[in-house]
Amino acid sequence: MQSEFQPQSKSKPKRFFAWSVLNRDLCQLEFFRRVLEEASDRTTPALEKLKFLSVFSSNLDEFFMVRVSGIKEMLDIEELGPMPGELTPPDQLAVIRKQVLTLIEEQTRCLHEEVIPELQSHDVIIAPYATLSPDEKHSLAQYFMKNIFLVLTPQAVDPARPFPYISNLSLNIGLMVETNPDDTFAGVPLGNEARFVRIKVPPVVPRLIPVTPGETKFALVEEVIEANIHSLFPSMNLSKGHLFRVTRDADVEIRDDKAADLLVLIKESLRERRFGLPVRLEVSSSMPNEMVEYLTKSLGIDRDDVYQIDGLLDVPDLMELYGIGKPELKDKPLKAVVPPPLRNKESLFDAIKKQDVLLHHPYTAFGTIVDFIDSAANDPQVVAIKMCLYRTGKKSPIPQALIAASERGKQVTAVVEIKARFDEEHNIEWAKRLSESGVHVVYGLVGLKTHSKVTLVVRREEDGLKTYTHISTGNYNPTTSRLYTDLGLLTSDPAIGDDATDVFNFLTGFSIQKEYSRLLVAPLNLRKRMMNLIKRETEHALAGRPAHIMAKVNRLTDLNIIEALYKASQAGVKIDLIVRGACMIRPGEPGLSQTIHVRSIVGRFLEHSRIFYFANGGEEEVYIGSADWMTRNLDRRVEVVTPVMDPQSKSYLKDTVLAAYLRDNVKARVMNFDGSYEMPPMAPGEEPFNSQLFFEGPNSSPPVGNVHQLKRKKMWTKPQEGASEN
Repeated sequence: MQSEFQPQSKSKPKRFFAWSVLNRDLCQLEFFRRVLEEASDRTTPALEKLKFLSVFSSNLDEFFMVRVSGIKEMLDIEELGPMPGELTPPDQLAVIRKQVLTLIEEQTRCLHEEVIPELQSHDVIIAPYATLSPDEKHSLAQYFMKNIFLVLTPQAVDPARPFPYISNLSLNIGLMVETNPDDTFAGVPLGNEARFVRIKVPPVVPRLIPVTPGETKFALVEEVIEANIHSLFPSMNLSKGHLFRVTRDADVEIRDDKAADLLVLIKESLRERRFGLPVRLEVSSSMPNEMVEYLTKSLGIDRDDVYQIDGLLDVPDLMELYGIGKPELKDKPLKAVVPPPLRNKESLFDAIKKQDVLLHHPYTAFGTIVDFIDSAANDPQVVAIKMCLYRTGKKSPIPQALIAASERGKQVTAVVEIKARFDEEHNIEWAKRLSESGVHVVYGLVGLKTHSKVTLVVRREEDGLKTYTHISTGNYNPTTSRLYTDLGLLTSDPAIGDDATDVFNFLTGFSIQKEYSRLLVAPLNLRKRMMNLIKRETEHALAGRPAHIMAKVNRLTDLNIIEALYKASQAGVKIDLIVRGACMIRPGEPGLSQTIHVRSIVGRFLEHSRIFYFANGGEEEVYIGSADWMTRNLDRRVEVVTPVMDPQSKSYLKDTVLAAYLRDNVKARVMNFDGSYEMPPMAPGEEPFNSQLFFEGPNSSPPVGNVHQLKRKKMWTKPQEGASEN
């Protein structure tokens, strides 16, 4: 029986048969399924379950705005053959719809049968309006008149009023309004024709309204609006209101590579995104078919783009509950630490000069990075700071430190990537504030996104100018630093500093340096170097030398990398992959990928770090950086990957970090040949092991002195017959 992941196409691309790689979109949906599993995990606190349901909804929204919208654009392209692992566009959309319907059903079940009842057992109640007492309804009616009524704008549709524009991801109430037969206006009979009316649920009003001030019993704002909707239409006949929500195409690309002003072009593209074509219509399951048909016709979408929801729409709004004072419903706060080399009172730069410092977030405090930038801003010996900013967040202290450094007379350069999808407006605002403060601001490059996470500090010392470099897998964002696992390297290595200087010269002056002594830089040499590293491991295996590849990435979808890994596997290279999301490689297939093993880890923190390990015949090499094994990262973005030279840091990454992920038997799932996932097999007597919990405390950073190694028992050995090797 053919798996649902198995493409139907029999086309034979240059390097792949269609069956040799998995469908990227279905792999991504499998990752979404893993997020839902965390929401159903009985060990997950209730508000954390709600967080996972919210993350699932946000991921699905972006999936439709970007991936589904892109596939829809392909429908009009004639003679478009499927890419390896993919179907024709109509078939791709059909399979996506089937999978999404299943996921939505599971999300709805989990929310209404598990999360809401569990919250209620802790006196956090989302009460249906019909269950409220008369006094409670009266109180909410007063709230409605004071806080909601004046911001509502009912929009009727008739010959004088066309169907209104429905903004992306807004929550709306649709109903039919009918006048009485004898009603007149200025003496003119109005007739009793029913009219469709749209009411946008105002985003300036909380989704959850306290039934009684100060208590944790809430009513939904849409139910409060509907209960008092007669205030908007006095003396008229009203139907029941039904919720709907529209998702629009938001994958607006920069189309003019010769634009004179990139900032103007980005602002124009943001305006264009607001009016993207609808790609999905979510409606409450109670909505009559007649209204559904009316909306699909008015929006110009197909019936297959309609998703009926038998429960709440726009689940992320419920994250308002996360702010209530119920610590027992959340994960215990993580106590982040400062790396031992930076705990002394000596100069931070003196500490980095003595040894490289590896940072492991969120277990390492993000304040370490803030201290590094603040130290550079305040140190009179620092003459220049150069930094790449991709997603900084609204309240990041990093740009503020750069502004302070500029005001102190230092030469400060900020490469602000204003094309970072869905963060464009924040980044444009930061770019404006930085520029006004005297910072040299570069908006990135038109044809490339600057995704690298690099900071270069130039300091005047006794023997001349010296560089201090920070290279990371994650953004300079204090909010995500508490939620994502990331790695960073602080180093005074002059070779890395020189390479970083060349990277910034490329970004600011378009000085194309193709040769780097240490760094792997996309789109200049990263692909070539990665391919050569995999090829070198293949040659080691064929010669009988130690050959092993371990890689931890967010996604693996680049066909050339996959082909190289297949060849390495066929040569006998052991390949352990930890891939959080979409992974198109097929593991464990005899003759193709028998030595390739893939696992995904989804837990309390979003796994965001990228690590690359190569045994290299016994001369081990380890790299970290911003790039995934995706075509866009290798060819269409500026990415930086750095080798980790310090022996203790290398050992920590291999023998502690990667080893822990490969040992995880709680949050990990092992990938099967068909793209499905299952729990890793456990040997008799094997204890549960959660890698994310393991890193809290003493395992959060490389040790000073003796190298700490995680016990390898049951980690690298061959598994039992029929089990996936870990």
